[in-house]
Amino acid sequence: MLSTTTGPYMSFMKLIGRKTVKGARVSAPKVKAATNGKVAAAPNSDPTHDEIAARAYELYLARGSLDGYSEEDWLLAEAELRRK
Repeated sequence: MLSTTTGPYMSFMKLIGRKTVKGARVSAPKVKAATNGKVAAAPNSDPTHDEIAARAYELYLARGSLDGYSEEDWLLAEAELRRK
């Protein structure tokens, strides 16, 4: 008989913060309580696709709408936004 209370399965479940199945219930992931009730924004959050696209378009317009530099504009826009 295979035991799910020991071994790699339980180690993995503890790692991801889930408990085992108990009866018909499955527990949800563990959630840490907020200290002050406010959600803090991640300081180095990745820019969204739309933010990158908007900045890349600004770079395209600043270049005089010259075609052929879309990848360079995209990468530069992404780098600029990640630094903010």
